Amino acid sequence: MTPESPARTLPAHQERLSLPWWAWPSALLAGAIVGTELVLGIPDVPAWVFYAVALPLSVALLIPLNRLRVAVTPTEFQVDDARLPVAVISDVIPLDAAGKREALGVGAHPYAFVVQRPWIPTAVQVLLDDPADPTPYWVVSTRKPVELATALLEVSRRERAEKSSS
Repeated sequence: MTPESPARTLPAHQERLSLPWWAWPSALLAGAIVGTELVLGIPDVPAWVFYAVALPLSVALLIPLNRLRVAVTPTEFQVDDARLPVAVISDVIPLDAAGKREALGVGAHPYAFVVQRPWIPTAVQVLLDDPADPTPYWVVSTRKPVELATALLEVSRRERAEKSSS
């Protein structure tokens, strides 16, 4: 077994769908409000206890939302822990805010795979060609829809060319 070349293992596209800066102070404000409500509701407990619990907890609840990773490798499209082989991608459409709203609206397919972040206005729609899978497409939020679509199409075409030549 030969080791893979470095170009074969590096991601063609990679980004982290992190929270906007204003989410962190908003979480602290919400934690302070909850702490104040608890102080007013249960006056027998020292006030610092409620703030010592509510403030760190309000920030800790945001950490999972800040960890979502989107990457395109030579063989897969990775969205957090979901994996899609690039060989089944038939087309990729970059979506602006209006396109994302339409793709996720009333006409959306119920079997579509959706990873959407409301603080990110753009997305890509990845159309699939896999008769064994009932999922017709993926809609994934991204801050760079054109770059992600280009990377997916390039990797998908390369994978199909390698399969047809062998």
